[in-house]
Amino acid sequence: MQTQNNKLSFKNQDFYIGIDVHKKQWTICVSHLNRIVHKKTAIDPVAKTLATFLKRRYPDGNYHAVYEAGFSGFHAARELNKLGVNCMVTHPADIPTKQKERINKNDRVDARKLSRSLNNHDLDGIYIPDKVSEEYRYLARYRDCLIKDQTRMKNRIKSALYQFGFKVPLAFEDRRWSGQFIDWLATLRFDTGYAQYAFEDQITQLKQMRLRLTQTLKKMKTMVSEAAPMSPVYPYLLSVPGIGPITAVALLTEIIDIYRFEKPEQLVSFIGLAPSVVSSDDKETIHGLTPRRNKHLRSMLVEAAWTAAAKDPALTMKFGQLCRRMARNKAIIRIAKMLVNRIYYVWKNKKTYVEGVVK
Repeated sequence: MQTQNNKLSFKNQDFYIGIDVHKKQWTICVSHLNRIVHKKTAIDPVAKTLATFLKRRYPDGNYHAVYEAGFSGFHAARELNKLGVNCMVTHPADIPTKQKERINKNDRVDARKLSRSLNNHDLDGIYIPDKVSEEYRYLARYRDCLIKDQTRMKNRIKSALYQFGFKVPLAFEDRRWSGQFIDWLATLRFDTGYAQYAFEDQITQLKQMRLRLTQTLKKMKTMVSEAAPMSPVYPYLLSVPGIGPITAVALLTEIIDIYRFEKPEQLVSFIGLAPSVVSSDDKETIHGLTPRRNKHLRSMLVEAAWTAAAKDPALTMKFGQLCRRMARNKAIIRIAKMLVNRIYYVWKNKKTYVEGVVK
């Protein structure tokens, strides 16, 4: 609307902006009062450019924006929020999509459905960590990448041993990938210098990976001791059976703020230990664990549950009871859920874990 001095003002009016984020450009669609008022615009992928456009075209308005979680991370959302654009990031699978939008998919369609869904209040935003917390997470996830790279290199070396008929001495059967085993690998000789070069280069890369992993673990240890949000909680997490330094750091960097979960069940769901349930009329079907999960935490906590079930008498008893009526692999998931409930309590209340508690 226009004021008496002929200046546009959209004070107290809401505008909903769907952003289809790409590396070279952003495609935007703007909705107002459940109508599309602007579409098909491709702008530079810079938060300030979008904020300037909105303030110039719809001055004094309330701006609400959304884009899909993906390669671009949370930087754009943090910048837009600083510039007065209330921006959320949503899970792509949570966006209501019409059939024709699935068939004719392009940047403009994606921006339009984001804008429409935001205007209809159909979207839930995912947690946006602050930049420092995300950098802590970056280091922890880098360690996971190093482990995967190291595993791939080990598999390549093992494959070469089988391919060319090298037999591993019995002395190393229980000590694979020790320093002595790697020294033994360096003594192996091929008939040609070409194969010898390839094999030795793989051993060199493996040694470098082991060194980088050691250095990364040292950095993680320093990070936990120096980072103010982590250092008070870290000892309490270590008191939980099955939770070692690596798992504790993963919990701290992936969850970040335990208070964003009002109930332990929400944390269980976030990690991905809740069942996938389909219910119709009076029939309910459970399809096992939900496919939605935090891939960095679920496997760690299931592994931790095996240790906890052996160390904590209360969990040992519960595991035995569960195994009488279900398979062990299903029973351990129940133990993992119990362990998450206890982690939630220990973290939120800043208390050391107490073994032998039945509930």
